[in-house]
Amino acid sequence: MPSEGYGYRHPQPALSRFLPVASSLRAAGAAVASGPEASSASALKRLSGRERHRALRIALVCWAACAALLWSAGPAGSAGPTEYQVKAVFLFNFSRFVDWPEQAFATPSTPLAICVLGDDPFGADLDEVVRGESSNGHPLKVQRVASVEDAAGCHILFISPSEQRRLEGILETLKGRSILTVADGEGFARRGVMIGLKTEANRVRLNINLKAAEAAGLTISSKLLRPAVIVESGTG
Repeated sequence: MPSEGYGYRHPQPALSRFLPVASSLRAAGAAVASGPEASSASALKRLSGRERHRALRIALVCWAACAALLWSAGPAGSAGPTEYQVKAVFLFNFSRFVDWPEQAFATPSTPLAICVLGDDPFGADLDEVVRGESSNGHPLKVQRVASVEDAAGCHILFISPSEQRRLEGILETLKGRSILTVADGEGFARRGVMIGLKTEANRVRLNINLKAAEAAGLTISSKLLRPAVIVESGTG
């Protein structure tokens, strides 16, 4: 079943003032309550910096429970969330809706590492999204890795489009490891990446290679699978 998708704004200058935390909570709540036909950008555009990250994060947690939230571009000139702010929140939520085997963590309090391999499109946004957060008792941390050999301690690995030519070698190196691979672009899930973030008509759609995830010992929640397109390696 096709995913609902999530619209995004192209990068806009951040607003110079922060709104109270309560405002971000109300904005996220209003976005979810409005349903997929309404624009949450009208609320999110009033937020900036960490408050926007919190609003986006709360909104996507609610989305994963009901698969009904839609971000739309909003009026021209509004400072809505950028594409990679939205994708940073997706990475955060993958930590909540994917289960790793116990042996993937040295101890019950070992951090869950979200890693970026190759050119980093997130900047500080990904760090802000996960700051102070945890998943099943594992504090979240962000790492940038220069090569796949440095990814041994990663639990989620975002493979940048800059690594497309090396993708097969990267996946071969990771074979047998419980690392959730995520890539940004067309056709990655069909090439063996577990989750592909496909941007289409200003929306981010999830393509999930369920067999690849299961082969790595990972369990993806049905809440994440429901709005996604399930693909297999080498198909269509």
